[in-house]
Amino acid sequence: MVKLAILGQTTIFTPPPLLCLNLYTFSLTFATLSENVKIGQTESMLSKELMLRAYRLMMTAKAMAEIYDANRPICKYVHSTSRGHEAIQLATGFLLKPCDFVSPYYRDESLMLGMGYRPYELMLQLLAKGGDPFTGGRAYYNHPNIRREGFPGIIHQSSATGMQVIPTTGIAQGIQYREKQKLSEYPVAPVTICSLGDGSVTEGEVGEAFQFAVLKQLPIIYLVQDNDWGISVSSDEARTMDAYEFAAGFKGMERVRVNGSDFTDSYNTMQYTIDWVREYRRPILVHAKVPLLGHHTSGVRKEWYRTPEDLAKHALDDPGPKLRKVLLNQKDITEAILDQIEEEERIYAQAEFDAAVASPEPDPAHVADHVYVPTPVTEEKGNRSPAGRDKVVMVDAALHAVEELLQDHPEALFYGQDVGKRLGGVFREAATLADKFGDNRVFNMAIQEAYIVGSTIGMNAVGLKPIVEVQFADYIYPGLNQLVTEISKSCYLSCGKFPISMILRVPIGAYGGGGPYHSGSVESTLATIKGIKIAYPSNAADIKGLIKAAFYDGNPVVMLEHKGLYWSKVPGTDEAKTVEPDRDYILPFGKGAVVTEASQDNIDNGASICIITYGMGVYWAKNAAKQYPGQVEIIDLRTIYPLDEELVYRTVKKHGKCIVLTEEQLRNSFCEALAGRIAQHCFTHLDAPVQTIGALDLPAVPMNMGLEAAMLPNADKVAEKIGALLRW
Repeated sequence: MVKLAILGQTTIFTPPPLLCLNLYTFSLTFATLSENVKIGQTESMLSKELMLRAYRLMMTAKAMAEIYDANRPICKYVHSTSRGHEAIQLATGFLLKPCDFVSPYYRDESLMLGMGYRPYELMLQLLAKGGDPFTGGRAYYNHPNIRREGFPGIIHQSSATGMQVIPTTGIAQGIQYREKQKLSEYPVAPVTICSLGDGSVTEGEVGEAFQFAVLKQLPIIYLVQDNDWGISVSSDEARTMDAYEFAAGFKGMERVRVNGSDFTDSYNTMQYTIDWVREYRRPILVHAKVPLLGHHTSGVRKEWYRTPEDLAKHALDDPGPKLRKVLLNQKDITEAILDQIEEEERIYAQAEFDAAVASPEPDPAHVADHVYVPTPVTEEKGNRSPAGRDKVVMVDAALHAVEELLQDHPEALFYGQDVGKRLGGVFREAATLADKFGDNRVFNMAIQEAYIVGSTIGMNAVGLKPIVEVQFADYIYPGLNQLVTEISKSCYLSCGKFPISMILRVPIGAYGGGGPYHSGSVESTLATIKGIKIAYPSNAADIKGLIKAAFYDGNPVVMLEHKGLYWSKVPGTDEAKTVEPDRDYILPFGKGAVVTEASQDNIDNGASICIITYGMGVYWAKNAAKQYPGQVEIIDLRTIYPLDEELVYRTVKKHGKCIVLTEEQLRNSFCEALAGRIAQHCFTHLDAPVQTIGALDLPAVPMNMGLEAAMLPNADKVAEKIGALLRW
């Protein structure tokens, strides 16, 4: 039993074994923290200096919001402020250590102030100035990311509400991995804090993160700030429960309520929560009830949708006046002293704003910087075809590449659906890996494509190199949100501070009656995403060399691996088997290959064509070309992006006639886009229109093998097109 102070009275309280505590009017720590933990702190137990520091920064935040509102033509970019949320944010910021990580959301400017950031730094981002230390003028106000000595780490933050929860949970996953693998010795056990608004908890990806956090018992705090509004949607019309109630459904998620407008309650609760997670390394959700005093954003004004009664109700919980009242009960604190602090912060904030306004704009010459980090892999290295070895199938070459990377790099790990010990992948692409490296390095995931993809962001932040897998290309779509919103933009919007080095393996393609949800092609969808790289190897040597290159590249890579080529079971694909390269073989991205050459005589006589293709298309083209000896030159692109445009254009100009061949449905595809680029760049060298071949424009691949064959290209269809083009 412990003593608990409630409204000045002492009560005997026996805490439950897990946390399910209401902390609106009192502060409470957790009985599991230690046997001698102290409970029953009152307002006077916080030092006067700490409360004065908090009050000063509350006045800073208030002054900043007033300055922004008074200078709307200057503050022209959309922004939100922390008005009403200052107490819980400052308390959290004060308590974080440099070894910790935090993901603020767009309303968390007071959290940034509490960690020690100047208003000037925040205002540089507000005004999209070149000196913005977070994004260089590329992203909205309070979308920070930072690697700074003496400060907690902050990964790239986006505007998509709730989308930071998976990447931030990935940080906690990475910290736990480093601790278990003894890759790091921390002087203080780090914690991860993910801040979010209550409205965003309804996002499905938040549930995925919560599920993984409790499954693995990760050291993370989900700080949910509930102000009852999601833009103009009130809590009662958007959800049947708040975040605290929602978290009860995740077995193993500790949870606590706090009055987020009361600095004393906020500080005590966050101090105990952080200390508890440092010691017990388990997840907890803090539900902080706060008022919303400002506008949703500068572009969505509060008076447009909120009643005077609602605004007055929220104003009663303004953290500034609440803390002022507490301070006035302290010795030597007077109204005059607090008024002076408020005036000092108004003057200070104005000076910071004036300096930010006067700072230079970003240099447009650098607008394209930091899309990728420079790759160290620029040329082919190692022995591609060692003598005296038997040929291997593609799936084994890929397996061996991953195994060698895991052997050489303790920071590497591999996870996905069914890749663990029992199965080793539905295509045996991970066979034996979990047995060799253990369940902490090679492990199964739940059916959570978004978490599989997005968690790699957090893993990168703590220096890990994840290789992950989505079981079929058809199921990559739930992961696209993280791939597009977070991964592809991280390097660019962090100005190179947080590139994402990851490999996403995706079995792809149709054969043998796989049906409409196991046969799809997705390269055109992926090719529209800027900031990622895409490989599509067609043989064993290439897949091994490209996996190695992807690992060392430093950027996000999607590795498309055709299921029909894995084992060369499709007739005509025996050449996908090759001698396996040595372990040091690396094949750089953006280097296509000439896999079949035309004779010089046919080239000179205008009796040749070229086919540009990749994946299964290589074998359709090679088998079709046998009907036209010496007349067909075939280019295997090997990577969709970067694309070997130099080889493509040089080859097309040499022959004057070109077919672009794909397995995808043709309309609006990568294939058609490439054909258009070829026509643009090679127009004066063309003797005929650029031809395209692809699957029929159907919504899905039908399961019946006869219907599947009718939909897809094949060698006979390609041969017919070759003949027609040669007769042009």
